[in-house]
Amino acid sequence: MTVDSPGGRSHLGFSEAVVAKIVSSDELLERVGVRPRSDVLVMCHGTFDLVHPGHLRHLAFAKSRGDRLVVSLTADAHVTKANMRPYVPEELRALNLAALELVDYVVVDSNPEPLSLITQVEPDIFVKGFEYSESLPPQTMKEMESVSTYGGRMIFSPGDFVLSSSAVIENDPPRLGLEKLLTLMQVEGIGFADLRAALSDLDQLAVTIVGDIIVDSLTTATVIGGYRKTPTPSVRVEDHERFVGGAGIVAKHMAATGAKVTLISIVGDDDLGRFALDDLSTAGVNCEVRILVERPTTHKNAVLADGYRMLRIDTVENKSIDHELLSQMAKCLHDQASNAVVFSDFRHGIFNKSTIPTFLEAVPEGAFTVADSQVASRWGNILDFAGCDMVTPNEEEVRFALGDQDSVIRPLGSALYDQAGCRILMLKLGPRGLMTFRASIVHEDRRSFFSVDALARDVIVDPVGSGDALLAYATLCQVATGNEVIASILGSIAAGLECEFEGNVPVTPDLVVGRIDELEKASDFQ
Repeated sequence: MTVDSPGGRSHLGFSEAVVAKIVSSDELLERVGVRPRSDVLVMCHGTFDLVHPGHLRHLAFAKSRGDRLVVSLTADAHVTKANMRPYVPEELRALNLAALELVDYVVVDSNPEPLSLITQVEPDIFVKGFEYSESLPPQTMKEMESVSTYGGRMIFSPGDFVLSSSAVIENDPPRLGLEKLLTLMQVEGIGFADLRAALSDLDQLAVTIVGDIIVDSLTTATVIGGYRKTPTPSVRVEDHERFVGGAGIVAKHMAATGAKVTLISIVGDDDLGRFALDDLSTAGVNCEVRILVERPTTHKNAVLADGYRMLRIDTVENKSIDHELLSQMAKCLHDQASNAVVFSDFRHGIFNKSTIPTFLEAVPEGAFTVADSQVASRWGNILDFAGCDMVTPNEEEVRFALGDQDSVIRPLGSALYDQAGCRILMLKLGPRGLMTFRASIVHEDRRSFFSVDALARDVIVDPVGSGDALLAYATLCQVATGNEVIASILGSIAAGLECEFEGNVPVTPDLVVGRIDELEKASDFQ
């Protein structure tokens, strides 16, 4: 782990002495030597997601049984105990343990079990928690056998104080979003200046979006009573606003960055369709939009009464577009000079299993392809877009695509990543942020997945539409930088900013830069 700040301090405030305790298995063996040793080497192993009093008692007991204490950590890739775990990434978990005076060395074990590390280092004593002592689990039996083969001992810490990380995390999770962000940036060699620089070239990009235009309405009302015979409330309308949504708001987010944006879509020959086209044109979007007499513009009207979303009234025609219109739209896509092509699928007639292959074949050569298939009210399968460079589903969409309602997030995302054949999977997790999966073959030590916590401020006005902002900024920044970490961070920032608006409002680069400035200022106190 690098130290990038003067005065012997790391970026996260840890000293060089602390960072130096974090070693590889080979480095550890060089430092402790081989058996027989003149001193007693003790080893503990675990996840240590949050270091709490139970852990401290366990580690103190272990250190009291020898001279030097090694703590090995289960790497993030092998933590599958519960959903969204580990809560703290491995780099920060390692730092937290290394900061403890009683810990001499910390190793992040890249294997799912510590057996190889035990065999390589041969600790004199291997300490397990009290909970493993009564009925030895199969894994503990394997560890005991490994220790005994070279004459070592396994002992168990006392059981007078037991407290699990899971209990703390599930009942009252600490807010570590900034610390986890800074750790990720440090490990990946990214600074806040890199985030700002990524935004500076977005106006040089050309993007084509294919997808469903939706007009979202918000009817604000006050409850004034109800009928006695039925539970039907009576409301008085106070206001009514219309916003362009669906693929349209993705296009507006992108156009707000200065990028050249072309939107290929359909609307009805009605007032809502004309409203959408005027609004998109005003936002600077080039509209290659077919006006269809036989179908209405997709309209979703939410009724907000006394602060609660009481009802949504949809006007939709989900019948698939015909072959002639499909051919016209595909040709229009093929003729565009595009750095990126985004398929924004809400399943309102443009995309289905029959039309998607035609659109994929029409992508201009060399364009970066992105697919976002939403299941808010229709069932689209993100795997229909297999082969795209990047896909951005949420958890529900992944579970639907895989038919898996039980797996925890990390293996769930890994399974979809493999089946989708994509380069990048950004798995949107709502208030929990996102988890990005990528290939790990470029650098052997590069993480194949990482998470970014939600970077929204405390005040959430309307989270609906945050995924569209993430899609827009993550796509543009990925094309501009080729760096999925920068794209994930800036996409998360844009999503957080969108939560501060009621309805669909484009997020501008100056808002994103302002949020970057806030995060950097806050990091100065870390």
